[in-house]
Amino acid sequence: MLTAWFSANVYDTLHEIAGYTVLGLVAFRIVWGFVGSRHSRFRSFARPPSAVLRYLRQIGRGQSGRYLGLNPAGAAMALSLLVLLAISTISGWMQLTERFFGVAWVEWLHTWSSHLVLALVVVHVLSVLLMCAVQREDLVRAMITGRKRDRREQPE
Repeated sequence: MLTAWFSANVYDTLHEIAGYTVLGLVAFRIVWGFVGSRHSRFRSFARPPSAVLRYLRQIGRGQSGRYLGLNPAGAAMALSLLVLLAISTISGWMQLTERFFGVAWVEWLHTWSSHLVLALVVVHVLSVLLMCAVQREDLVRAMITGRKRDRREQPE
């Protein structure tokens, strides 16, 4: 994603390769959201906006709670990033087609969805680091491996 963002309007071939790579990863994640492991499936973590807002209010009161899968805010972020990455990559591809080449709204959509993805990535990384500190858990490792230690297994 960063490669695509930094190569925009500078290295067109690299930008296109990065975009197609991200599009492939988005497609994989969508498939994995239906057939993947228990905590990676959309039905296990998709929550209504009211649950996300309730969770954020709890965080504000210092009551983060513990989730083996994604917490409501993390789930909302994951879905938001997935949707925005799909919008960014598809609108980028559209600009390469004869029909949509030079169409202002497609260029605008691609530019702003890409900027918004980058902003959300920064918020996501900072939020994960904050929750690592607050909950004293290695959430980065859990995100990579897909496994979070049971509290009984963790040294205090």
